[in-house]
Amino acid sequence: MQCYTELTPPTAVTHSLTLQLIPGQGTNLVVAKSSLLQIFRTKIVSTEIDASQQGSGARTRNAGRYESRLANDDDGLEASFLGGDSLAFKTDRTNNTKLVLVSEISLSGTITGLAKIKSQNLRSGGDALLVAFKDARLSLVEWDAERHDLSTVSIHYYEQDELQGSPWAPPLSNFTNFLAADPGSRCAALKFGGMNLAILPFKQADEDIDMDDDWDEDLDGPRPVKQEAAVVNGGSSIKETPYSPSFVLRLSNLDPSLLHPVHLAFLHEYREPTFGILASTVNASNSLGRKDHLAYMVFTLDLQQRASTTILSVPGLPQDLFRVQPLPAPVGGALLVGANELIHIDQSGKPNGVAVNPLTKQCTSFGLSDQSDLNLRLEECTIDVLSAEELLVILSDGRMALVTFRIDGRTVSGLDVKLLPLETGGSLIPCRVSTLSRIGKSVMFAGSEEGDSLVFGWTKKQSQSGRKKSRLQDVGLDIDVADEEDLDEDEDEDDLYAEEPTPKQQAVAAASNVKEGDLTFRIHDRLLSIAPIQSMTYGQPVDAPGSEEEQNSAGVRSELQLVCGVGRNKSSAMAIMNLAIPPKVIGRFEFPEARGFWTVCAKKPVPKSLQGDKGPGAIGNDYGTSGQYDKFMIVAKVDLDGYEKSDVYALTAAGFESLTGTEFDPAAGFTIEAGTMGKDNRIIQVLKSEVRCYDGDLGLSQIVPMMDEETGAEPRATSASIADPYLLIIRNDQSVFIASIHEDNELEEVEKEDKTLATTKWLTGCLYTDTNGVFGEELGDKKAKLPESILMFLLSASGALYIYRLPDLCKPVYVAEGLSYIPTGLSADYAARKGTAKETVSEILVADLGDTTAKFPYLILRHANDDLTMYEPYRYQLGAGLEFPKTLFFQKIPNSVLAKSPAEETDDEEVTHQAKCLALRRCNNIGGYSTVFLPGPSPSFIIKSSKSMPKVLPLQGAAVTAISSFHTEGCEHGFIYADSHNIARVSQLPKDWSFAETGLAVKKIPIGEDIVAVAYHPPSQSYVVACNTPEPFELPRDDDYHKEWAREVLPFKPTLERGTLKLIGPITWTVVDTIVMEPCENVLCVETLNLEVSEATNERKLLIGVGTAITKGEDLPTRGAVYVYDVADVIPEPGKPETGKKLKLIAKEDIPRGAVTALSEIGTQGLMLVAQGPKCMVRGLKEDGTLLPVAFMDMNCYVTSAKELPGTGLCLMADAFKGVWFTGYTEEPYKMMLFGKSNTRLEVLNADFLPNGKELSIVACDAEGHIHILQFDPEHPKSLQGHLLLHRTSFSTGAHHVTKSLLLPSTLSPDNKEDNEENGATSRPHILLLASPTGVLAALRPLSEAAYRRLSSLAAQLTNSLTHAAGLNPKGYRMPSATCPPAGVDAGIGRHIVDGTILARFSELGRAKRGEVAGRAGYTGPDEIRGELDGVLRWAGLDYF
Repeated sequence: MQCYTELTPPTAVTHSLTLQLIPGQGTNLVVAKSSLLQIFRTKIVSTEIDASQQGSGARTRNAGRYESRLANDDDGLEASFLGGDSLAFKTDRTNNTKLVLVSEISLSGTITGLAKIKSQNLRSGGDALLVAFKDARLSLVEWDAERHDLSTVSIHYYEQDELQGSPWAPPLSNFTNFLAADPGSRCAALKFGGMNLAILPFKQADEDIDMDDDWDEDLDGPRPVKQEAAVVNGGSSIKETPYSPSFVLRLSNLDPSLLHPVHLAFLHEYREPTFGILASTVNASNSLGRKDHLAYMVFTLDLQQRASTTILSVPGLPQDLFRVQPLPAPVGGALLVGANELIHIDQSGKPNGVAVNPLTKQCTSFGLSDQSDLNLRLEECTIDVLSAEELLVILSDGRMALVTFRIDGRTVSGLDVKLLPLETGGSLIPCRVSTLSRIGKSVMFAGSEEGDSLVFGWTKKQSQSGRKKSRLQDVGLDIDVADEEDLDEDEDEDDLYAEEPTPKQQAVAAASNVKEGDLTFRIHDRLLSIAPIQSMTYGQPVDAPGSEEEQNSAGVRSELQLVCGVGRNKSSAMAIMNLAIPPKVIGRFEFPEARGFWTVCAKKPVPKSLQGDKGPGAIGNDYGTSGQYDKFMIVAKVDLDGYEKSDVYALTAAGFESLTGTEFDPAAGFTIEAGTMGKDNRIIQVLKSEVRCYDGDLGLSQIVPMMDEETGAEPRATSASIADPYLLIIRNDQSVFIASIHEDNELEEVEKEDKTLATTKWLTGCLYTDTNGVFGEELGDKKAKLPESILMFLLSASGALYIYRLPDLCKPVYVAEGLSYIPTGLSADYAARKGTAKETVSEILVADLGDTTAKFPYLILRHANDDLTMYEPYRYQLGAGLEFPKTLFFQKIPNSVLAKSPAEETDDEEVTHQAKCLALRRCNNIGGYSTVFLPGPSPSFIIKSSKSMPKVLPLQGAAVTAISSFHTEGCEHGFIYADSHNIARVSQLPKDWSFAETGLAVKKIPIGEDIVAVAYHPPSQSYVVACNTPEPFELPRDDDYHKEWAREVLPFKPTLERGTLKLIGPITWTVVDTIVMEPCENVLCVETLNLEVSEATNERKLLIGVGTAITKGEDLPTRGAVYVYDVADVIPEPGKPETGKKLKLIAKEDIPRGAVTALSEIGTQGLMLVAQGPKCMVRGLKEDGTLLPVAFMDMNCYVTSAKELPGTGLCLMADAFKGVWFTGYTEEPYKMMLFGKSNTRLEVLNADFLPNGKELSIVACDAEGHIHILQFDPEHPKSLQGHLLLHRTSFSTGAHHVTKSLLLPSTLSPDNKEDNEENGATSRPHILLLASPTGVLAALRPLSEAAYRRLSSLAAQLTNSLTHAAGLNPKGYRMPSATCPPAGVDAGIGRHIVDGTILARFSELGRAKRGEVAGRAGYTGPDEIRGELDGVLRWAGLDYF
C-alpha cells in the first residue's frame, strides 16, 4: 500500500473573519485556508519615509521585504555629515498595519464558512467562532487561555439520511452549503442540501430578563429569584451552554415558493433574528428564455416556537442575482448582487438598482438606472462596507469600484457605481478576491484563492493648501507608483504611497460623498500564496557561466529545483522551490582549521584628552556602536596537529584579514564563546580555562580564571552564554560560573546565594534578555516598566528547568520538573509518572524568533541526535494575586523535521565530533530575521516570520562546523560559516525569497498571465511557459453559412483565451522570446519530449511539444494543433547575453477534429503519444516537419492526462467522464491495445503510475478529491481476465483535489533488498508528487507490506491518543464519501492509504506517551518509530531538491 503525506500547508485563503477571539488582543483576524485555520492579531508599524532618498528606490524596496530599515541604522554615521540641502526635505511617517500570527490549527475537514458569535456564557470572555464544514457540520470553538489553544464548545451534525428528504434526492455534495449568522448573535443558520435550513440558537445575557422588564411588583407580586430553580445543594444542576438545541426547517415550509434557494443572509436592525433569501420556483436557465423569476423574501424567526413570519416579498427580480449582502445603518436593508446589476431593497421592500453593463437590458425587464457604460462583470465579485454610505467592490479581475448610496432622509433614493482610477490604487489587487474583512478603521484584509492575500488601507488626500504644500512630493509619488506596478508581485509595496498620508490624515474617517480620486489605497502587508498550482516540473539551478556567482555557489546549490506555475490572472508567477536555503555567497575562502566564529563590534576606548568634564557620553559616533558594522572576528581553530588556539581578524567589506599588533593572545587556548559586555565597552573571550576581557582596540584589560577557590579545582568551560551585563558558563564538572560586569567595566563572579546553584549538577543553560515582558513578574509587564529583564535558564541533571531573575540568585523564580520528559505542555505543577523514560537533552536555548515586525521568545531543546523541540511560553492567571510560577506555561510547537544522522553526511569522525561540540547559535538579525542556527551534520536555521510558526529549514551544503552573524558594508546582516569541506563562506539570505510561510525556500517570478504549463528544456537550461490571456471575441465574419454574423455589433463582447509561449532564462528569470498563437487558440499542454529527428541516423533530440485548441464559440467545431519546437542559439542583443536563445518551430500538425489535450513520450523509438479529441494517437516526427500517425486508440469524451511508464510501452489515459484506460503499445507491429478499464462513471482529473518493485499501481484522482488505487491483475476472478481494473482502496484529500502529478525517483534504498537485486534498476523506489489548487504539495509513497502494517497500526494509535481540533474525526475525513462510485472491481480487503498527516503529529506526544504508543503499535520503542518516520514524512527521498 501507500502513504500520503502533505508537504506544504494550504495557502489559498477561502474565508476570513474579524472578531475579538482572544481577550486583551483587540481585533483578531481568523483566516481559513481550506483545512487550516490561522488566528492573527494586528500590529501598527510606524515607518519613516525620507523624500531625499526617493532616488535610491531600489535599495528601499529590497530592504523593505523584511522591514529591515527599522533595524538597520547603517546610515547613521553618514547622516551626521549631511549638508544643508537635506533640511529642505520633509520626513513623513506612515503607519502600516501588519499581521502577526498567534495560532495555527490544522483541521480534519474542509471549511465552508465562518461566523462570529457573542455570548455571555463563554469561559474565555471573548467572542466564539462558529466553523462550518463540508457535509453539513458545525463546530463552535472559543479561545482557551489556559491551554493557549482553541477549545471545542460543541459539535453539530446535520448529515443524517432522514434530513435529506426523499430517497431520490441528490446527495449533499451536489449542493453548495453556506453559513450565515445573525448580527446580534441570537442564532446562526446553515443551509445544506436542497432545501434544509439548520437553525442554531444562542443564549444572550438579556434572554431571561425580557419578561422581567414588564414585571410590576405592585401587581405581579415579588420578583422571583431565578437561581433557586437552577441551584441544588449549592451547585448548579444544569451545565450552562452558550447555545440552545438546534432544529432544522424545510425552506418549502417557510414559503411554498422557496423551491430553489440561491442565497440568504441575516439582516441588521431587527429585534428578532431576520434573514433575507433569494429563491425561485424554477431553476435558472438561459436556454429556456426564463428571466425575472427570482424573488427576494424576508422572514423573521421565532426561536422559541421554531416558527417564522414573512415580512416582505419582492418578486420579478433578475435571474442572475446570486448574493444577498446585508447592510448596516444608516443605509440598512440588503444589496442584491447580480452578474450585471446591483439592486438595493430597503426594509420596506422598495427597490433601487443600477445596471453596470449593456447586457442587463437583454437579461431583465426590472427597472434599473443605467450605468451600462461601465462595462463591469460582477461575477465572483466581493463587497464590503467602506464607510457609512459607501461600499467597496472588488471585481473578479482585481479592479476596485465604489458604490455610493443617495439617501434622502432615512430612505435610499438611488445608488451610483464608479471605478477607482489606477493612480489612486485601483489596481493594487491583481486577481479575484474570495473574502473581505475589515480589520481597522481604514484597513481591510483581502483573502484570495488565486494569489497572495493582501492587507490594504486607504487615506484621504489633503485638500486646498495641504495639496499645494505637498505638490513637490506628489511628483515623486507618481514615479514610484509606476515602478511598483511593474514589479507587482514580488516587490514590497509598503512604500507605494507612503509620502502622502500622515498619522493625522489616516485618522480621518472615510466620509460620504467622496469625490473621485480622493481615496488613495496602498498595500500594508501580504500573505504568501503558491495557489493554485497549475503545473510543475523540475530543472537545474544555474548561474552565468564563468561568473563570480557560479564560483561562489559551488557546493551550496541543490541538484534540482522544483518549478511550479502558480496563481491566476495578473498574480500568476513561477514559484522556484528548494528544500534548503540556498545562501547568497559573497566571499569564499579555504579555512580548514576553523571551529568557531564570533563577530563583535565594540566601542573604541575614549582618550582621556577627549573626555573632558562631560564624560564619555558627550563623544560622537566615532566612539559608539550605534549603526556601525562588525569590526572584529574571533576564530577558534584546531590545526592539523590537533593544537587548539584562537585568532582575531579585522573585518573588511566582504571578507576578513589577519590582525596583528594587539594584545590578543592566540596561544591562550580554544574559544568557547565571545561577545561584548559593559554596554559594548568590553570584548569578552571565554576560553576553556579562563575568561579574557579586552577593550575596543583589543587591549587586554582583565583575566578571570576558572579556578574554584574553595576546592582548588580547575574545571574547564564547556559552554557559555552572554547577556550584558551577565555571563554564564557551564563547566565540565557540571557546575556554573556566573559573573557580571560593573560600571567600571570590571568582570566579577556573582556570589551564588542559593545553595541549589552550587550543589546541583547542571547539564546546560543560557541567559536571555526579556524585551517583550513575557517573563515579567506580573501579567501585563511591558518593557516600559522594566527596561530589560535578564533571566537565567538552567537544566539540571534530573531534567528540571530552573529560571533565575538576575541579579537575584537567592532562589529560582520558576522550577518545572520533567522538562526531559518532553511533555506537550510544561508548567510548574507538571509531574511525570514514575518509571517514565527521559529524553537526552544536550542543550537548551531561549531566543527571540521572528522578523522586524514581531519577535517572540521560544525555548529550544536540542536532543542528542540533533532533533529540535520548541516550546512557546505564555502567561495565564486563573485568579488574582498568583505568583509568577503559577502564571507561566510552556506549550510545545509542532515540528516534524528530523535531523540527519552523522553517517549520512560525512565519514570523518573528527569533523563530526567537532560539529557536535558547537552549540546552537543565536543570530539577532540575519536578513531581517531573528533566528537560531543549528550546526552539525544537519545545518539548519530556525526561522519564523510574523505570519508563520517557527520552521526548521536546512542550509544547503555540507555539515557546518562554525557559524556567526556577519554585518559589514559589503555583506549587510549576513553570516559567515565553515563547513566540513574546509570552506568558509561569507553569505546572506537570498533576497526576494520566502522561507517560513511554507517551510520551503520559495521565490516567485511574476509572469502576469494565466500559466497553463511549464516545461524545462535541459540542453538550453531554460523554461518554456505556456500562458492564456483573455481577449474580446467576435464571431467569424467570413463564415459562409452564417452571413448574419458579419452584421453583428456588440458593445460588450465576450472573451476567449489566446495562448502564448514564453521562453524564460533561469539566470535573470526574464522572458527572452515570446510566440503568440492564433486568435482563439489556447494552449492546453506543454511537454519536453525525447523525439527521433532523423529517420536515417535515428538521432534523438529533446524538443518541446505543444498541444492547443482552437475554439470559436459553440456553433463551430473545436480544432487543435500539435507544435514541436526546439530552443535554438542566436546572436544575443548587446549587453543581454540571456537573449541568445529563441524558440524554433520544427513541426506543426493541424488536427481537424478535437483539441490536443495531452502529450507524452511513448515506446523506445522516439515517438510521441497525442491525445487529440476522442482519440489517442502515436505519431512520429518526420524530417519534412510533419507528424506521421502509426497507431491509435479510440477514447470516449475528453482525455485529461496521458502518461507512459518510461521505456515500457505501458500507457495510462484518463477521461474526464469515463474513468481510466490502461493500455499497451507495441512497436513491431505498431499497435495499441486495451488491457483494462476502471469504472466508466469516474470523473478523473489526473492519473499516473506508481511502480514499487514488481508491483505497478495506477493512481487515479477524481473531481471529488479522492485518490483511487487501481491494479491490473488478469488472474483475479472478478477482473474478467483483466478487462476490469481492481480497486484496491480510495482516500479522500478533502479540499486538496489533485490536478497535477510528477513521478520522481527516490534517493532512499528499497525496503526489500532481495527484490532489488533480482530486478536491478527497475525496482528503484519512486515517489509520486501531487499538486492541488489549494497550494498543497503532497507525496504518495509506496510501502512494503511490513512497513504498511506497522505504520497503519501507528496511525490508528495516534488517532486515538491525540486531541483533534474542532471535534473532527481524521479517520472519517480520509474515508471516501458515500456518493463516491467504486473505481473498479472491489479487491481492497479493508486496506487503506496511511495518512502521513497523523504520523507527522507523533512528535507532539510527550516521551511517556510516545513509548506507550510505540508498544501498542508493535515497535520496540520511540527510536524505531523515528527511524521509520524518517523515510515517509516530509521530503524524505527527494533530497535532490
